[in-house]
Amino acid sequence: MFIHELEGWPGLSWDEERVAGLLGSIRLAQGRLLGRMELFGFHQQQETVLRTLTEDVVKTSDIEGETLDPAQVRSSLALRLGLDAGGIKVNDRNVDGIVDVMLDATRNHDQPVTRERLFVWHRSLFPARRAGIRHMRVGAWRDGPMQVVSGPVGREREHYEAPPAAGLEAEMGTFLDWFNQPDGPNTDGLLKSALAHLWFVTIHPFDDGNGRIARALSDLLLARSEQSPQRFYSMSAQIRLERGAYYQILERTQKDTLNVTPWMEWFLACLGRSIEAADTTLAAVLRKARFWQSLRDVPMNDRQRRVLNRLAEDFEGPLTTSKWAKLARCSADTALRDITDLVERGVLARNSGGGRSTSYALVEERTTTTIPAERRRP
Repeated sequence: MFIHELEGWPGLSWDEERVAGLLGSIRLAQGRLLGRMELFGFHQQQETVLRTLTEDVVKTSDIEGETLDPAQVRSSLALRLGLDAGGIKVNDRNVDGIVDVMLDATRNHDQPVTRERLFVWHRSLFPARRAGIRHMRVGAWRDGPMQVVSGPVGREREHYEAPPAAGLEAEMGTFLDWFNQPDGPNTDGLLKSALAHLWFVTIHPFDDGNGRIARALSDLLLARSEQSPQRFYSMSAQIRLERGAYYQILERTQKDTLNVTPWMEWFLACLGRSIEAADTTLAAVLRKARFWQSLRDVPMNDRQRRVLNRLAEDFEGPLTTSKWAKLARCSADTALRDITDLVERGVLARNSGGGRSTSYALVEERTTTTIPAERRRP
């Protein structure tokens, strides 16, 4: 039997003593991270949020096997946050849709979650009303059975079967009533985030997208627990790293008892590791800040500033004239002039090779004293 078939569902419980120590250590790590972020300037905080949300959007889709372009995700987020989009124009409704869901969840964390809000999220995730080549029911509860299976046709293995569609309105009504209750003195936001994730994917109310919406609901409750829309760590990125363990603990929990202590322990431990992983993001933001500090006296045009920002961010592969022209939306001749100017100033360096294979890279270790005075432009 699955847990939703057990007498007493959805009365989930857990061992508070087993969870308490883990919860305390995570709260401490969470406080330390937020304290460190208070030492950052406004622009560094915004850069950290942009990096974190980009990773969150990319990884929550990747968990479900959907690959998104990080540059497009970053651009879509930057546009909505009022930040520099880095010269990338987004025309992908799927990217914009998941970005809209994640931003609504975190920036409007204090607003109630209703069936209508969830339907809007679902329509945003599937603007073409399809999952791959399969037409699907969008912006409404599923109207048929839902099974999670794996393996070749004829030898499928059933991992889980969700509650019948006929009872979804009642199931989701109970869930949303609980979700929107004010957190009392005995309700910790981190525990509620863990429980909401499990409860929602167990109901599995949509034809597709349940995992992404469950993770968005978790992020909403984490933001609510911190009373801040600013995201400095990515739970979805950590779940992606531990995807195998994630699916295993879900399957075990959904086939076990209404005591979900192992799930709560796993979720909290994963959350703790996601907070620890934020150090990598913070280090990258600080490197970028030092890079721009080293360029504070170097005059450059808007195109150069936009492309350098991408190079200091998440640029993959060698920089060529054609890539510069695409990023800066300019001609190849203009791109070459921009690059040559920065090579002369010691900002870029030519890689080995020549002709059509000529490429460039940032000069990582540089100071303003390396720029000859006669090459500086007023």
